[in-house]
Amino acid sequence: MGDYQGMSGVGDGGARSARCVLGIDPGLRVCGWGVVEAGKPPRFVDCGTIRPSPRDTLPQRLLALEEGVAGLIRRFGPSEVAIERPFIGSVAPAAALSIGQAQAAAVLAAAGAGLDVSFYAPAAVKLAVAGYGQSEKRQIQAVVRLLLNLEAPPTPADAADALAVALCHIQQTLVRALSTGNG
Repeated sequence: MGDYQGMSGVGDGGARSARCVLGIDPGLRVCGWGVVEAGKPPRFVDCGTIRPSPRDTLPQRLLALEEGVAGLIRRFGPSEVAIERPFIGSVAPAAALSIGQAQAAAVLAAAGAGLDVSFYAPAAVKLAVAGYGQSEKRQIQAVVRLLLNLEAPPTPADAADALAVALCHIQQTLVRALSTGNG
């Protein structure tokens, strides 16, 4: 049905002792994913893409995405899922709709596993990770490499974006905890 690709193969298939976040950059053709353990500093676990077959129907693609994300949840045992929201202003309405459909498939997988899901606008992710809400994909890849102490920028860009979503979530959760006195 779909093609699953990972970058490092670090995943051990079990629940983690540290808070682990699965970040998702949704798309019907390419869905980026990244797993990061919260900590000082955050730790890279793995990243990659889910690529449904271009010959699949829309329902088959959505099922491939849902099954792919569910498989990642089983493999990495994240405690939370963070998903990038589609930015409607920069894409055609049909493209925004397809991204929203891919987002829904990821949400269903997380809900099926009983996980909390948080959503972040692309500009908020870029601002949290790179300090500039209009950063380009190469800039995000470079900053993610630095923040996660990787030897090279994560590829493809969809996987780097998903890692950025996970890093944004970790940062925003810390900010919320500090602002309520729970950090």
